Amino acid sequence: MEYTDLKRELRNRVQEKMDFVKDFTDAEVEDTIDEVMLEQEQLTVYPVEMRRRLKKELFDSLRRLDILQIFVDDSSVTEIMINGKDHIFVEQDGRLRELETGFESTEKLQDVIQQIVAGCNRVVNEASPIVDARLPNGSRVNIVMNPVALNGPIVTIRRFPDKPITMERLLQIRSISSEAADFLKSLVKAKYNIFISGGTGSGKTTFLNVLSQYIPAEERVITIEDSAELQLQGLPNLVQLETRNSNVEGCNEITIRDLIKSSLRMRPDRISGISGATSPISLINQDFLHQVYPRSMKASNFRHFYLKSTTTNTFLYLLW
Repeated sequence: MEYTDLKRELRNRVQEKMDFVKDFTDAEVEDTIDEVMLEQEQLTVYPVEMRRRLKKELFDSLRRLDILQIFVDDSSVTEIMINGKDHIFVEQDGRLRELETGFESTEKLQDVIQQIVAGCNRVVNEASPIVDARLPNGSRVNIVMNPVALNGPIVTIRRFPDKPITMERLLQIRSISSEAADFLKSLVKAKYNIFISGGTGSGKTTFLNVLSQYIPAEERVITIEDSAELQLQGLPNLVQLETRNSNVEGCNEITIRDLIKSSLRMRPDRISGISGATSPISLINQDFLHQVYPRSMKASNFRHFYLKSTTTNTFLYLLW
């Protein structure tokens, strides 16, 4: 029996043994997999390493991201791109390559997508075919479904470093000079206006995280994002807010505008990480913040404001 056929058969048997009325823990799923594998005499001829691999792949297909999980866990992978069930590309150590494997079916890929969006309280379907989400490890996920995506579900996962990059690291790899680093440190502490812009993958979010290490630890910082990506460093008084889409269960949409209104009542010293589909230029031209809360805007002492446009992929980062 082919390996893929064997895995499919074992997964079906595990699913048959699991009572889906009950909420199984990860440990119980692993025990069920062990039980099913022990029942298969043909597996005794498989090497131990192959049986371990089979168990992990079964568990990943049932409770995690199936064939993607190994790449999500790999710190050398920075990007995962799924163009339908048959074409998966990964960027690893700076090189892009296509995987020789794919999802068993479009339905399995859609199951993985629904698992991703459910984990961060998002919804994606034909009525709402585009969504930004995130994984538990902080990776950013963009999903485009039918009818917008003509060649099947499209998923793009941007994996961020396990440890946030610091200014010391940028100096070490000579991405910035010590003079520029000292100058930026002074600007952040003095609460000057700073604009960060660049193309996709140029390091805008990374650089903003780097600059955050210069925010005084005693300040109260509030982040507002469509999908949480920022990893602000060394800030004990940190509040993280994220928008929410409406869904069929009756949950109302919570927008960037709603979160701004609420954040201005939270006694912020700095508000950071505001993002949205409206371009920063449009927001400025509309005098958006003054429309939202003009008086508190003038009277409050919040100093740190940052906008990210998901349409132009440009950061507008303002310090007041």
